[in-house]
Amino acid sequence: MEFDCEGVRRLLGKYKFRDLTVEELKTVNVSFPHFKYSMDTYVFKDTSQKDLLNFTGTIPVMYQGKTYNIPIRFWILDSHPFAPPICFLKPTANMEISVGKHVDAKGRIYLPYLQNWSHPKSAIVGLIKEMIAKFQEELPLYSLPSSNEAQQVDLLAYIAQITEGVSDINSRGWTNHENKIPNKITVVGSGDLGIACTLAISAKGIADKLLLLDLSDGTSQGTMDLDIFNLPNVEISKDLSASAHSKVVIFTANSLGGSESYLHAVQSNVDMFRALVPALGHYSQHAVLLVASQPVCSWSGQDGVMSPSSQAQLSNRAMELLKVKSQRSWSVGLSVADLVDTIINNKKKVHSVSTLAKGYYGLDNEVFLSLPCILGTSGVFEVIKTTAEDTVTETLQSSASSIHGLQQQLKL
Repeated sequence: MEFDCEGVRRLLGKYKFRDLTVEELKTVNVSFPHFKYSMDTYVFKDTSQKDLLNFTGTIPVMYQGKTYNIPIRFWILDSHPFAPPICFLKPTANMEISVGKHVDAKGRIYLPYLQNWSHPKSAIVGLIKEMIAKFQEELPLYSLPSSNEAQQVDLLAYIAQITEGVSDINSRGWTNHENKIPNKITVVGSGDLGIACTLAISAKGIADKLLLLDLSDGTSQGTMDLDIFNLPNVEISKDLSASAHSKVVIFTANSLGGSESYLHAVQSNVDMFRALVPALGHYSQHAVLLVASQPVCSWSGQDGVMSPSSQAQLSNRAMELLKVKSQRSWSVGLSVADLVDTIINNKKKVHSVSTLAKGYYGLDNEVFLSLPCILGTSGVFEVIKTTAEDTVTETLQSSASSIHGLQQQLKL
């Protein structure tokens, strides 16, 4: 990040040695270009206050073979560089301060470099280097496991038991993979099927980032369930741009309701695809598109269990989801998770998926039927040609004719 000299100079309008301070901060920016600068009010121990320049960011600390990014804040006094900065840890919500000889309970940092500060031999870059060295000996922060995080693991482990794969969430630790493009997956729709797909994909541990696009009017119960569980790496958004750079985009199609015709349900899905596919394709130009649907009516009941507050309640809640959200949603959701696993990991496995069937089994119309296909990172890699009995061929041709007839009635 380019250092904004004039911007910082303006912030330091009342500082006594503004030019010296700006030059030193330029040197800091060379080694640590991601610090953010601002003016805020600092409250001293005697309760007096003063507007001071401060900057925040992280410093890399190697501890027991692993690199940790330690968040810190520096307050620059108006007598800098003749007076040392005031330094604090800036822990996030899931971090706890480890009180030691260099850090107190409030996160203030004490170092020999600060005590012996003397301009011009002392500088902020040298201070940071000593800070890194001391923190390598005694890490000043540690992760704070919460009851919610424990419940997340329990829920995902429970769901993983009913999938064909083995969840590797715990072994992966949800770390950042700096050397590869994250496996981002978007699920469109927050209804029963969208929730089932989201939970099943989470359980398999195949997504580094998982977005649920909630297109409801705010009355849907679905996203409330995900808010309760607060799943790791799952984001809920109504903004289509949040889906950018997805490897797989899953549309959960509207199911047939009790008060509408089959034609009406299909037309509503066509309208949804027409509105959403171009926009989502713009944000994720190389994504594989999956359409998940329930061929039968979905359960329309309401949830009867409130937010869990204990491990036992969480287990009961998961069972309620399986019941209330319908076995059909879960069977499709688990199948979708298996398809995504094959696509993301380029397994080249055979799956029965709907694909363009023209040219197979004597079919002449452009219709999509479920055929055995080899799937990979680009979607359908190959359609497997099989020799079908005459009765099977006739059934396929009859289905294709019915689907083609339906297509003629749609407003395309």
